[in-house]
Amino acid sequence: MNINGKTVVYGILGNPVTHSLSPAMHNAALVASGIDAVYLPFSAPDIAAAITGIRGLGVQGVSVTIPHKEAVMELLDSIDPVAEKIGAVNTVINTDGLLTGLNTDWLGATRALEEKIDLSGSKVVILGAGGSARAIGFGLLERGADIVLCSRTESRGQALADELGCPWISLEDTRQLQGDILINATSVGMVPHIDKSPLPEGIVTRFRVVMDIVYAPMKTRLLQEAEANGCTIINGLEMLLYQGVAQFEIWTGKLAPVVVMREALAGALAKNK
Repeated sequence: MNINGKTVVYGILGNPVTHSLSPAMHNAALVASGIDAVYLPFSAPDIAAAITGIRGLGVQGVSVTIPHKEAVMELLDSIDPVAEKIGAVNTVINTDGLLTGLNTDWLGATRALEEKIDLSGSKVVILGAGGSARAIGFGLLERGADIVLCSRTESRGQALADELGCPWISLEDTRQLQGDILINATSVGMVPHIDKSPLPEGIVTRFRVVMDIVYAPMKTRLLQEAEANGCTIINGLEMLLYQGVAQFEIWTGKLAPVVVMREALAGALAKNK
């Protein structure tokens, strides 16, 4: 890569960003596509100062990650309608100094699912009531799915369910857990607690497709059980991949090299172990 005065700069804003897999994925895509650009990790403890820097330096686009996905919204010139509904932005594009915020997390989840099943009319059970559950929930509604939210804490879960216009059930009431698709949008099963599952054994057999947003490990205990029982499984790396694919296409206007990006992500994840 020959970086020069004409090289376009993209990046990721977060705190911390040291272990982000996005630079490996996006830089591989830029090289494969022959685009004179680089994607850099920017540690941003102060998001307002970081956005001022983006404007001043002419950075063409950034990913936004924890803890800034909500706070960044008030610093931008416009917000995509779906991102407005979700209440979080993970993607910013700079168009001649005007910054627009979008959310591709929901696109990552829905595209990964759509490779396996038709979402329109599908009954989806989402475990969790945090930011990921929120983005995925609104995304599934955009695709015409029927969703049910399931979480431990009633106050938080019911509040999100009310916003989504869907039923809420307690995670302890496993009798009602059934449908076409199950999505774990919690951190249960993530390294180092790889022996944990968000559900008791046997529940996954009530679903055709099981997706876990956790990508370390790539195959969580939940996914192992689902696969052993004949379910179609989707690991968390696919959601990360496809939200990045959407970002790349928004920023560059070119089709993303999906295979290259998937390989780069897997390689970066292996190095981070």
